[in-house]
Formats: sequence, structure tokens, C-alpha cells
Amino acid sequence: MAGNEEPPVDYIEVTRRTYDALGYPPYTWTHSEDRTPWTPLAKPLADCRIGLIASGGIYRQGQIAFHYRDDASYRVIPRDVPTDELRATHFAYDTRDARSDINVVFPIDTLRAMVRDGEIAALTAQSYTFMGGIYSARRVREQLAPELVERMIEQGADAVLLVPV
Repeated sequence: MAGNEEPPVDYIEVTRRTYDALGYPPYTWTHSEDRTPWTPLAKPLADCRIGLIASGGIYRQGQIAFHYRDDASYRVIPRDVPTDELRATHFAYDTRDARSDINVVFPIDTLRAMVRDGEIAALTAQSYTFMGGIYSARRVREQLAPELVERMIEQGADAVLLVPV
């Protein structure tokens, strides 16, 4: 590797070690037998309104920070929020890089640049964030995911960028 490049990270192994070091039971990865539905874009990306949903525990200064594992709440982040008002908190990953540059887990500035450059038509008025590491797959499947999907539909999103942490 050249320069300052880091070697690839084996996230599954890192997650196992992190949970073990924190005294949590082994993380159970969710697996679905159902095929993920695929819907191709109906128009060019440059004509699409893009939504952003991220699981890195991002919140805006003045909002309540995420504070415990299994927190299935979410935060609403307006598209015009100043980047320096965004914060990150999470129990299961090292947030130093996110706190240094929020775009590593919530690429809002990159998406804004894509709008300016005509690569995408627009961003939804609001983005949504939550804290990954929710042990209850049922709560995600039955509560959190449907709420976030509904919010994106209400805003006319043609596609949504999902940023897992």
C-alpha cells in the first residue's frame, strides 16, 4: 500500500472483538431467506431526488444524542444543516473519524456537491439517522424501517443512499 492508505478492515471480526471487550453477548447477524426486491431507477440519476439514511448515530447540535444500545429512535436532519452542527455518538464504533469529519458516516457535503455539479437533481428536504447496533431485528423490520421508508416516500425520493456503520 502506498502513502497513508489503511489496510482493509474485517468488520465482522472487529465487531466480534468490540462486543466481547464491552462485555456484550456475541452479536447475532440478521439473515433473511427472502430475496431483496430490486427496482431499477425509472429515470437518469441526474434527474433523481436522493434521500440519505445513515446508521452512524448522527444528530444535530441541540437534538438529544443517542445514548444506549438498542435505541430504535431516529433523528431528522434538514438538508441545509451546517455540517459543523452535526455530531456522532455510538456505542459500537470508534467515532473519532466521524467527529473529525462527519462526512465519513453521513456524506451530506458530497451529496450537496453532486447536486451543484448536476450529478443528481436534488436532495430530499430531510435526511434520517439512527444508531445502528439495534439488537431487535423485529423492531427494525416492524417499526424503524417502515417509518423511514414512509418519510422518504412523503418527500418524493427517487432513490435513497443507505450508509451503514
